[in-house]
Formats: sequence, C-alpha cells, structure tokens
Amino acid sequence: MLTSKERAELRAKANPLETTLIVGKGGVTEAVIAETDNQLTARELVKGKVLEGAMMTPREVSDALCEATGADGVAVIGTKFVIYRFSEKKQEERNMTGRAKRRSVTPGKLDPVRKSQRARRHAAQAQREQRNAYFKEKAIERAIERDRERQLRNKD
Repeated sequence: MLTSKERAELRAKANPLETTLIVGKGGVTEAVIAETDNQLTARELVKGKVLEGAMMTPREVSDALCEATGADGVAVIGTKFVIYRFSEKKQEERNMTGRAKRRSVTPGKLDPVRKSQRARRHAAQAQREQRNAYFKEKAIERAIERDRERQLRNKD
C-alpha cells in the first residue's frame, strides 16, 4: 500500500511517461495481464489507456490489473491510469549504476507545502538580515557624523 506522498511522487514521475499499455474492447484478458506484468517488471511504473470501446471504466481496469499483478494503483485520470509495482530487476539495475538503494526520505523533503513554507521563511529571514545590516550601517555612519560635529563644536 502506498502512502499519499509516495503516490504523489509516482504521479509526478508518470507525468512525462508515454502510454505503453492499451486496453481495448476485449477488456482485461490474460494477454493484457501478461503484458502488464512484463512492463511492471521492466519499468516499475506503467501508464495505460482504456479505449472507448471497452466495456469497463479505467478505474475497474486499473483495479483488475492491480489485483492480478500485485501492483498498486497510483492514479486514474480520464481514460488513463498509472500503476506501480516494485521490481527487483529494476533495483539491481539501480545498484549496478551506483544509485543508492531504496531510502526512506524524511517527510520534510517530500512535502511540497513544508518545502515552500521553509523557502518563504528563509527568504523573509534573508530580507530581515539585509534590512538590519543596512540600518546598522546607517546608525554607525550617523554616530560618526555626530562625533565629528561635537569635535568641531568643541574646537570653536
């Protein structure tokens, strides 16, 4: 079962993917299930489309394929759906190329809301520091000017 953050990350990864699985009027057949299984093993993330002639909705197709292949449904939008299943083969490829193993990412790094809040806080702090530095510089200049004026008055 995927968490909402994992699902959001997978949806983002699936966005640029091409549709590689098409379900026609035959519905979910053994051939479609076998092809889905092959693609999930090779890619982990599969984007599919249900043609209008099919007698099933994209949600039903996604659920049926997930149940048959042991995958998790990521998204169903319109006639397209995205499913995910962890693949040992894909993990071995990642390990061979030097990519790190599956890591748990801290929630703050995945959460876009916290990320934007942190960015706004950082920008506000930088602005405060810049403003404080400006006023400090002006205060020092003013103090130096006052000292000069006092010295001039004391000489006269």
